[in-house]
Amino acid sequence: MGSLREIRSRIKSVNSTKKITKAQELIATSRIVKAQARVTAHTPYAAEITKVISELASASQSLDHPLLSERPDPSRAAVLVVTSDRGMCGGYNSNVLKEAEELIQLLRRQGKTPVLYVLGNKGLIYYTFREREVAGAWNGFSQAPGYSDAAKASKPLVELFTAGSGTEVPSPSGEGTVEGVDELHIVFTRFVSMLTQTPVVRRMAPIEVDIEEEELQLGDDLLSTSPEAEAPKAGWSFEPDADSLLAALLPKYLSTRIYAALLEAAASESASRRTAMKAATDNANELANSLTRQMNQARQAMITQEISEIVGGANALASSSGSD
Repeated sequence: MGSLREIRSRIKSVNSTKKITKAQELIATSRIVKAQARVTAHTPYAAEITKVISELASASQSLDHPLLSERPDPSRAAVLVVTSDRGMCGGYNSNVLKEAEELIQLLRRQGKTPVLYVLGNKGLIYYTFREREVAGAWNGFSQAPGYSDAAKASKPLVELFTAGSGTEVPSPSGEGTVEGVDELHIVFTRFVSMLTQTPVVRRMAPIEVDIEEEELQLGDDLLSTSPEAEAPKAGWSFEPDADSLLAALLPKYLSTRIYAALLEAAASESASRRTAMKAATDNANELANSLTRQMNQARQAMITQEISEIVGGANALASSSGSD
């Protein structure tokens, strides 16, 4: 057991830390509400553009667009890893990075060369520290991403995928050129609830298209819609032709999918930070209470010792007076 001064110093330090973690918990709680509101606001647009793309693909003469076509022998795959810019969010970053490592190992077993792209400062630090090459990185907006932020990543990645392996295109970093890719994957954290956030992997391109009878569904559970058979179908007329519109809208659709993933990741980051900070605050309370008990025990021991010394001194004085 330490001295009273040491224990008091530790209690003061723990209480100061508790104030910080409590403030972070409150901030994260407020950001979760805003992040969920952004996800809700984006959902109608995402559903509508999915519906438009589905109708365009149904009316198109062919589905030969590069974003829809499977490459015969894919050799390079871009992996976009979505992490946070700041820490103090528990296992949020470690879980998504672990999922990314599993995807990279799978791609290598399939004979493909993974090319890393990172969203978020924590992911960039992780790969830089391990001397892993990162072909492109974007950060500074993990907590409140905008559509323009998603476009910064999606535009160069679409160009890389459209070019394909074996073709040199300008590097996303703006320095030199890089070889194109045959696949595009994204690893992000899906917001399930305030207590559950799940890292997931999605193939963004080639876009999977499933056609069954007269219904077309884009293969992405983030944005795909499956209208009921009984629901009335709108009559679409396209100007210019469906093929031209499909070619113009598919890159925007890919940006929409990346933006939806960023919104999910932002909500997951705030929820993870809130959970981590609440646990830290509870631990600080428990530690402060434990230290307070130790301090009281130390004070009681000191008082008992002082009383014993006083009684002992009094007895000694009484004994010496009696002998005189």
